[in-house]
Amino acid sequence: MRALVQDTFGGPEVLRTARVARPVPLPTEVLVRVHSAGVNPVDWKTRTGGGMAGVLGDPPFTLGWDVSGVVEEVGFGVHTLEVGDEVFGMPWFPRAASAYAEYVTAPARQFVRKPAALSHEQAAAVPLAALTAWQILVDAAEVRPGQRVLVHAAAGGVGHFAVQIARHLGAQVIGTARAGRHQWLRELGADELIDYTAVRFEEAVQGVDVVVDLVGDEVDATSTRSLDVLAPGGLLVAVPSGVAPELAARAADRGLRTSPFLVEPDGAALARIAGLLSEGALTVEVADVFPLERAAEAHRLGETGRTRGKIVLNVAG
Repeated sequence: MRALVQDTFGGPEVLRTARVARPVPLPTEVLVRVHSAGVNPVDWKTRTGGGMAGVLGDPPFTLGWDVSGVVEEVGFGVHTLEVGDEVFGMPWFPRAASAYAEYVTAPARQFVRKPAALSHEQAAAVPLAALTAWQILVDAAEVRPGQRVLVHAAAGGVGHFAVQIARHLGAQVIGTARAGRHQWLRELGADELIDYTAVRFEEAVQGVDVVVDLVGDEVDATSTRSLDVLAPGGLLVAVPSGVAPELAARAADRGLRTSPFLVEPDGAALARIAGLLSEGALTVEVADVFPLERAAEAHRLGETGRTRGKIVLNVAG
């Protein structure tokens, strides 16, 4: 089969197409013919030696965790899916799923049926980003109606889902984003928006119950500054860089809570998300679609940090 591989850590230029052996499903697994694969920040971070490189080990390997495609074969013991089902999922994370390829295998229960109203390109943009937002807001933060939730990088892949899911949970949603994204984010359900290029967010908002930090302390001390906006007992969920001991101690001294976060495969939650997508209660934004052979361009675009929603690779051609 055709796959995108890298033989060394480095820039986008290390990505190359190759012919590799097609995987075979084990018992309880399915073989999925990949139509589209989502591109996430963890992909380009891993490509350079960060991200999940510590889990994947040294190259060669194939990147990618977001999959939308069609079940080609089912292993013994699979009862939830059948050959021909259109499915999507985020298999194996943080272990290698190798989604930048024509076929992947994974446990059947890490996939769910794709909503009929979504194209494969749209569906491939959903799993990792939407599951991240869902697990932060529903499981980690247990957001309740009436709470105030601040989402940093609200216009990004995870951010635009976090805005919608927080709104679905009944929260008052505040987002940071460039001014050009504000009208769109209001349409998604944001109540208040802050142009972080024009004002310090900690000077514009206070009394927040939950901060979903999708930026991290590496960029202008975003996590540390977020402590200043939290109400007593408030929670900071820091995604890209986690929570340094110094940050955790500073928060505890002020009666605040912190939590690092890493998403995990979750078929039950993805089925809930699929339902919301089918109902129109949740929408997905695809910034751009590239053919598999142009994955390096997709990575370069993603690394600008200026995309609206998600970038997707078209694998089927």
